[in-house]
Amino acid sequence: MEQFRVLIDADDEKGLVYKVSSIFYEHGLNILSNNEFVDKVNGKFFMRSVVEGDVDSNNLRKSLVDLLPDNSNIDVIKPAKKNIIIMATKEMHALGDILIRHEAGELDANILGVISNYEILESLVTKFDIPYVSISHVGLSRDEHEEKILEYLSTFKDIDYIVLAKYMRILTPKFVEAFEDKIINIHHSFLPAFIGANPYKQAYERGVKIIGATAHFVNNNLDEGPIISQEVIHVDHAYGWRDMQRSGRNVEKIVLSHALKLALEDRIFVYANKSVIF
Repeated sequence: MEQFRVLIDADDEKGLVYKVSSIFYEHGLNILSNNEFVDKVNGKFFMRSVVEGDVDSNNLRKSLVDLLPDNSNIDVIKPAKKNIIIMATKEMHALGDILIRHEAGELDANILGVISNYEILESLVTKFDIPYVSISHVGLSRDEHEEKILEYLSTFKDIDYIVLAKYMRILTPKFVEAFEDKIINIHHSFLPAFIGANPYKQAYERGVKIIGATAHFVNNNLDEGPIISQEVIHVDHAYGWRDMQRSGRNVEKIVLSHALKLALEDRIFVYANKSVIF
């Protein structure tokens, strides 16, 4: 008996849940879990099912394609570890949290390597027996630096996600397009507030009473990609911006690891620059 994750997004119409369930029944599948959502404004239907049974995944997908509306997106995925690359700069809290969770078996992923534009984090990463590559940006244009990174990434056959664990460089459109909806970033702010550099100082100067973090997919608009996960904590007038920064780091690492876990478990649907999370 095998398990499959069935992901469907389609134009909404009456009876879709019944139709999909009928296909599962015809293929002798047992539904272990099921989630649906209808965006009535945009007329979109989303469904994530975990099913179990003896079935050919290609035949199952074909049956769903034949029955569901045209232009439906249908994925039948056998759960397996996904391949990820982590990119970082100097800060270790977000990177370290992912490495520890991976070591503890909490993340269903293969970490193929960690890329940084500095050597500072090498001693941390090598403790976990994970390849570390330093690709310096010094003396290079942004395009030249990214070409070197892309050259390294091309040595891997399959990369499911790239995780920016406090990678403090803006990616070019060419890089983003090469990994569309596959780059997960952590932003040290509760978006859309305080985008760009030094958000904690911005927040302090504004006198905020909560600070937070946002994990999102990267697109070509700075810090405006589809949001995956967010969290906040309370602060007060006694906090300086560096106090906010220290507290915020705890939120950042939790939010990033949570977003990564959602991605690894195929729980995210992206559309219209936002996401549906099951």
